[in-house]
Amino acid sequence: MSNESPFFLTKIECPICKTVNEYETVRVGSYYENGRDTDFCPKEIKWRYPRFQGYNPLVYFTAMCTNCYYTREFNNSFKEWKNDNNFKMYRLKAVKEKHLERLAEAGSVVRSIGEAIDITRYPNESAILKLVLAVYDEQLAERCSNLDLGRFYLRIAWVFRELEKGENPGVTLLKGLMLEIDRQFHSLTDAVEKGREELVAFVRHLSAQFESDQLSGEVKARMLPYQEKFTPDLDALAQNLSDSEDRLKSVSEFMDEYKSVAFGNEGAGEGLSFGAYHSFTDFLLTFKRKWDGIVTNERESLQQAIAFYKKAFAGGRDISPGNQQIQASYLIAELSRRIGAYDDARQYFNSTIKHGQEFIYQNRQDPTRTALARKILELAIEQGKANMKALKSTQEG
Repeated sequence: MSNESPFFLTKIECPICKTVNEYETVRVGSYYENGRDTDFCPKEIKWRYPRFQGYNPLVYFTAMCTNCYYTREFNNSFKEWKNDNNFKMYRLKAVKEKHLERLAEAGSVVRSIGEAIDITRYPNESAILKLVLAVYDEQLAERCSNLDLGRFYLRIAWVFRELEKGENPGVTLLKGLMLEIDRQFHSLTDAVEKGREELVAFVRHLSAQFESDQLSGEVKARMLPYQEKFTPDLDALAQNLSDSEDRLKSVSEFMDEYKSVAFGNEGAGEGLSFGAYHSFTDFLLTFKRKWDGIVTNERESLQQAIAFYKKAFAGGRDISPGNQQIQASYLIAELSRRIGAYDDARQYFNSTIKHGQEFIYQNRQDPTRTALARKILELAIEQGKANMKALKSTQEG
């Protein structure tokens, strides 16, 4: 079996550009999971095909068009989109127009991310990028699914977690330090750019006062001498900003060298580089400035997942009463606990336990229907205790 392929191909026409793509579908039994974490992330994945051992199956969770990069969850709904009248009548037109419009923009996020995906060289990074594109396209819909967006971001968090597992702890720490430096540098760059914008605005408003026709001749006569007095200092400020921008370009180049030297041989074989970028994080940070839907690590992914799960939970349109509602409530609680939002976690753990107990009691004659709720209830009680311990520890500290 190890010499066989774990995939079979499925042909689907892209609803946006009509390109017929062949998507790899994972065969049942191609891998197995060894346990699940408390947020349902597989703890360990074992492929029956050794050469795929470094692949997270979430690489194949989404389907991306090779021509226009339109991306959706690779499920039966997508496979049968031509028979989905609701999708064709109420969703497709708006998404198609917006997607193609964004794709045509110079340096577009869609095209840049789509072109960076390389499953052979960067399987797990590509899994994240495909999920990011799925988030992007879902948000183009007039009525997007907050539940799906939460699910996508949660899976992105899982892949980030998997990426960190395989690294040397020293490299992981160094990457975290470099990420902080990158963030601070981007903040500095933004501050200088903001300073340039504010100076231009100030000069414009100041000039407008000197040129105003609403002031009397006597007042303008008193003001005009100051026009020349302002000029040297304002010109000097503009020159200082230009010098700062030049210096920032030099610092940016030095930072690239600095990171390369810092990692040195420690990064050998760790897959730190990503295409023309020194790291996958560098790539993500570059495009995060263009679209804030991009996340750069597990924590940011969990934060986004929580936000969308909360919207879905509050809206009531995406989540069905019963098992799905209990599971969503639990996930909000557990993900909040994981990022240290212990008070929010406490509220949702309590809500999960309350509604879980009510649901199980109301359906006590149907153990099959309540099986999932019982499992989630057990997790909620256990993780709720861990959360209360952490909350108490922070309050005492």
